[in-house]
Amino acid sequence: MKTILNVIWLILSGFWLFLAYLAAGALLCITIIGIPFGIAAFRIGVYALWPFGYTTIERRDAGAPSCLGNVLWLVLAGWWLAIGHIVTGLLLCLTIIGIPFGIANFKLIPVSLFPLGREIVPTDQPFASR
Repeated sequence: MKTILNVIWLILSGFWLFLAYLAAGALLCITIIGIPFGIAAFRIGVYALWPFGYTTIERRDAGAPSCLGNVLWLVLAGWWLAIGHIVTGLLLCLTIIGIPFGIANFKLIPVSLFPLGREIVPTDQPFASR
């Protein structure tokens, strides 16, 4: 079932969101300071490409640098990507078939706003990496 949902997701919105994350990551990797943010954008882009069957968990070992990085991320790229998820989610929720995909878009908003200090894991083992 996850594979079918992921293929439909890829066609409806996953590919375009993936491209948005790639563009954000490429722009952020231009400077040396932005490389960690670019890597986070690439990581979330892969998650946005194939989200069903995965979830995000908060890393307990992430400290103050990730908090500061999240504030910078929010200003530089996070709110643009979150707006993309909101618009895409609302458009997908206009049809009954699109509601699960709209909900998946809304699930991506917190990680698009604050990606540092989070880890993407399979849903069948969300606590295995702790």
